[in-house]
Amino acid sequence: MIENSANLFKQISHGVYVIGVSDGQRQNAFTAAWVMQVSFKPPMLAFSINPAHFSYTLLQKGRVCTVNVLGQNHYALAEHFGRGNLTDKMAACAWQTAQTAAPVMSDCLVYFDCKVSHFSEAGDHKIAVCEVIDAAWLNAGRPMLYGQTGQMDGSAGLY
Repeated sequence: MIENSANLFKQISHGVYVIGVSDGQRQNAFTAAWVMQVSFKPPMLAFSINPAHFSYTLLQKGRVCTVNVLGQNHYALAEHFGRGNLTDKMAACAWQTAQTAAPVMSDCLVYFDCKVSHFSEAGDHKIAVCEVIDAAWLNAGRPMLYGQTGQMDGSAGLY
């Protein structure tokens, strides 16, 4: 067993994002911290998603998503989209769409509009590997880092 694992894993630098998903009819979004670039040509991102969540069902069916980069002033949004069982989760902010029609958070710093290439197994999560179709700056600011969120996600109890 790794002693103090929750604090140790918080030292791996990564940002905080809201992933927007759509199956063509329904939309949802969730907070993610496990996101990274995995290819230059074509440009690709990968992120981790819990297959038990509603967003995974939409992502599997629609195979489109957005990765919305949160700013340091977006703690409340990160917390909101990290919650499950909300009846109208998407009403918390303004949305727009890009090429794939997946939801883009209007208040994010940067968005990446993506098509899912494939999924891979990763323990209790799945890895979605996505080709970036479009991306743009929407707002100025500094990105939020996962280490700045404290115990917002309750991850200490999972180690």
